[in-house]
Amino acid sequence: MRNYFEDVALRLESRLRGAEHFTAVFSGEISDFVRANAGRVRQAGRVQQQSVAIDWIDARRHATCELALCGDLALDGPRLDAAVDALREQVAVVPGDPHLLYATDVRSTEVLRKGRLPEGDALVEALLAGGPVGSPAAERVGIGASGAIVRGFANSLGQRNWFFSESFHLDWSLHAESAAVKASYAGTEFDASELARRDDRALEQMGALTRTPREVVPGRYRTYLAPSALEALTSLLGWGGFGLRAQRTKASPLLRLVEGEARLAEAVALRENGAAGIAPNFERAGFLRPESVSLVQAGRHAGYLVSPRTAVEYGAPTNGAEPDEAPTSLEMDPGPLAQDDVLRELGTGLYVSNLWYLNYSDRPACRTTGMTRFATFWVERGQLVAPVAPMRFDDTLYHLLGGGLIALTREREEILDPETYGGRSTRSARLPGALVDGLTFTL
Repeated sequence: MRNYFEDVALRLESRLRGAEHFTAVFSGEISDFVRANAGRVRQAGRVQQQSVAIDWIDARRHATCELALCGDLALDGPRLDAAVDALREQVAVVPGDPHLLYATDVRSTEVLRKGRLPEGDALVEALLAGGPVGSPAAERVGIGASGAIVRGFANSLGQRNWFFSESFHLDWSLHAESAAVKASYAGTEFDASELARRDDRALEQMGALTRTPREVVPGRYRTYLAPSALEALTSLLGWGGFGLRAQRTKASPLLRLVEGEARLAEAVALRENGAAGIAPNFERAGFLRPESVSLVQAGRHAGYLVSPRTAVEYGAPTNGAEPDEAPTSLEMDPGPLAQDDVLRELGTGLYVSNLWYLNYSDRPACRTTGMTRFATFWVERGQLVAPVAPMRFDDTLYHLLGGGLIALTREREEILDPETYGGRSTRSARLPGALVDGLTFTL
């Protein structure tokens, strides 16, 4: 795909007139995929696709379009020409954009991040985990994808950036009647023993789900949030929490943290770690991203994500954030709690594997509401006792990651966004689990 990306860029350059300028973002993937339910493969195959997003610019006027490509310039070339003609017509009549900003300092790069991936039959075997018909493994439902994701940037100034990353994700659940356990495994280095460990944990939880459910009345309970549950909270926090625009317009749920009126626990450190994620090291206007941007350090506000448009509007330097200014490679520092000691340290309370349907119930207070999902258990004296029906929680992140935080786990999970709508996502997170002294459940 690299050579074809260069061909597309040269074709666009040949269409320039006068003072016109362009930026182009090339996106592609070569992915093996599999979908299964009831322990059997229902769909499997390979996807190879590529597209280009073009921004055609004349002074401060510009227009954009996105074009799917077949990979043959004899066919794609005329379509690119027609797209440029259409964009030029639009640019002639649109008003100037006061917040337009694109890279003019040419900084070309190449990043190749090769991984060790399950492919073909190995991907299928990984998703099914070899479970015989009639066992809990036979009631598996899940998806898996593995392969390369590429991104390229080109502009009429001669800048070229190429990013190649190999990764995989397996996302599955085990079902028995109305109960289910969800599990996932993702990353860049596939390890069959790690997959087996996560599957054994899911099977153990599945066995606990067959016990008589425990009714838990609304109230505040000591709770362990597994990394996947914490990811749901931090993902919501990314909705305006770390962007400069939301902070300057007073719309950020972390405004009290930004202004020094509140703080999180000293153990909490969050950063955008682009050097470790699977997202490209550049954004769509050609600005390079730093390897790391500190967002929260020792529980205090430490920085923000700044898109090019926000940089113009508020007179701040951009650090290559996407337009939504949400993290693409969020990382949280680990803590001292060993994963094997979680149940013992929890003692009596709730073990929460997953959260969903999250939203803000009081955005200025960073108060979040949502539901538990899949395997939530009542724990007594460090032992899983019984499953708990889905419950609604409502609590502030200043408590969960602040005064109520007891400890973060030493082990962290690499969580890749399993979204594949239109193409595999490049968002990821690396997070520990969190033991909190009281999560408020309202029903």
